[in-house]
Amino acid sequence: MTTIGIIGAGHIGSQIARKAVQLGYDVVISNSRGPETLAGIVAELGPRARAATPAEAAAAGDFAVVTVPLRSIGDLPVQPLEGKVVIDTNNYYWERDGRFPELDSGQATTSGLLQKHLPTSKVAKGFNHIMAKEIGTDGAPAGTANRRALATASDYPEAADLVTSFYDEFGFDTVNVGPLSESWRVERDRPAYVVRQNAAELTENLERATRTV
Repeated sequence: MTTIGIIGAGHIGSQIARKAVQLGYDVVISNSRGPETLAGIVAELGPRARAATPAEAAAAGDFAVVTVPLRSIGDLPVQPLEGKVVIDTNNYYWERDGRFPELDSGQATTSGLLQKHLPTSKVAKGFNHIMAKEIGTDGAPAGTANRRALATASDYPEAADLVTSFYDEFGFDTVNVGPLSESWRVERDRPAYVVRQNAAELTENLERATRTV
């Protein structure tokens, strides 16, 4: 079975882990405080899950989900993620992360910063514009009328394809924004951010986004 390395066990990481286990994935979950602090979530998830360090989770995963504060991406292991798709759920909260002038000025994107830190990985945006609690509850079978859609972006088509397939398993349609340089369209405070929308509505909201807010 496919193993997902999850780096970050907060609201988003935990919800992705729960749904992934339900779908039959194996999960290796980690946080910055140590595997022993994850005993509760691992017990809840059952035998398909185990706790590890970030480096161990990165090494164990066939692909990875990174869901840590933006200020912490410089601490992520690089070598264990080499050649792997890395799904980035991050958003820029300057109140939490401090100011990033290149984001404030519209010269960079959050996922682009992660790709820069992980030059040998294939970063794709995912799960960043949905409330964590809705990840496991708002999905619907393919073909359902008004099915909720989520966006992805990547410089690697195979990474965007993986996110598209993963979204579909979770019950969501996908709108591909294009390269990471366009992923700002689905970042915080834009029209597509944390609102329920189908694929047509998401496409329209992406087009309405402005580069800086």
